[in-house]
Amino acid sequence: MRAVAFDEPLPISHENSLVDVTVERPSLRPRDLLVEVRAISVNPVDTKIRGGGGPKRAEGGGTILGWDAAGVVVEVGPEVTGFKVGDEVYYAGSINRSGSYAEYQAVDARIVGRKPQSIGFAEAAALPLATITAWELMFDRMNIRRGGSSGGAMLIIGGAGGVGSIATQLARQLTGLTVITTASRPETVAWSQEMGAHHVIDHRQPMAAQVKSIAPGGVKYMLSLTRTEDYIDDILEVMQPQGALGLIENVARPLDINRLKPKCLSLHWEFMFARALFETDDMAEQGKLLNEVAALVDAGRIRSTCKTNLGLINATNLKQAHALVESGRAVGKVVLAGF
Repeated sequence: MRAVAFDEPLPISHENSLVDVTVERPSLRPRDLLVEVRAISVNPVDTKIRGGGGPKRAEGGGTILGWDAAGVVVEVGPEVTGFKVGDEVYYAGSINRSGSYAEYQAVDARIVGRKPQSIGFAEAAALPLATITAWELMFDRMNIRRGGSSGGAMLIIGGAGGVGSIATQLARQLTGLTVITTASRPETVAWSQEMGAHHVIDHRQPMAAQVKSIAPGGVKYMLSLTRTEDYIDDILEVMQPQGALGLIENVARPLDINRLKPKCLSLHWEFMFARALFETDDMAEQGKLLNEVAALVDAGRIRSTCKTNLGLINATNLKQAHALVESGRAVGKVVLAGF
């Protein structure tokens, strides 16, 4: 099968940073699906692993990245229930297995959802990793109450990115929170507003005064999705006592967690690969939440965060995608479709 891989960490500008390869189709484990990949999206985790080594080697073909895909089931493992050949699915996969930059991918059925029927494969591929991350962080880690009017406010730092885009929508559709996001360019401000943010503030300016002009009592929930170390003073100032702070990225500089104590703030890490990596008892919750989000998409309540489609899945186009993601200027999600 055709795939795109890398053999050694190289700058994306290097001709061999990503290469087209031919490898064998993956074999299935008892709980696996074999999926014919129709579309993928590129995430920061792809670029980070490419820059520092990969978790799995494909025979004779280097590391195959990719943790967002939509496609069609072509084979079902003997212990799989609930799926059959021909089903259209979407998923993020597991970081310790070969990725989605390939014509076919083996993935554990427990972390797979049925693709929304109202959108295409490319639009669906933009959703899984960021959706699982946002959902788990908000509802499983931070215990934000779904349904009804919970009151209070949430600040999302990095609202125009992949996770921020879907977190904004989930918060608007499933909670009663006032959603404040950050953005600094006209196009990112417009995108955050499209995603449903009640208010958008500029993270290049001191944020505390901006937040307090909207929510004088501060925010109960903080999703700090990027550069937390740069914004920590503002974060601590605007958070309400007994608030919840959620993180998804490693911090570039050590944070003094003792500073959270005076307000009794709770800190919540989200790593969406943890369930699959450790095969937790609740691993199947990822498949369930993807099905719930698919229903929200088909009902017109949630939209795909696909913003840029770079064409066919090949090394040339994936280099463009990686360069865009590494630039830090990507809005929404970057996708590719077809071979």
